[in-house]
Amino acid sequence: MPVRSLTQSLLRWPRPEQVLAEARVWADEQRRLRPRLRRVGVFGSYGLGNASVGSDLDLLLIDEAADGPQHQRLHSWPLERLPLSCDALVLTPAELAQLLRGSSRMALELQTDLVWLD
Repeated sequence: MPVRSLTQSLLRWPRPEQVLAEARVWADEQRRLRPRLRRVGVFGSYGLGNASVGSDLDLLLIDEAADGPQHQRLHSWPLERLPLSCDALVLTPAELAQLLRGSSRMALELQTDLVWLD
């Protein structure tokens, strides 16, 4: 999480390496707690390697038991434990495969940006 400096009126944004390391720890913990979680990946600026101050974390969770609308799926995951604000997408393996077969903007973004954290 960005932290305020005690001696200056500015925020220090975590380095991308730190964000990805903490996201890997989070993903490992979630996989231990929930065997249904198959994979965790990042995309967007962290997937491309060009994250900077103000970048959020775009996260993809592959949950074999996911069902219901996205907003309900997200409630199952402690995203607040991640080092930054996060935009997450929770998909089943079949939904991911179907998405990647398409030509939507999201499919193209995942095909170019997605980096798995395992």
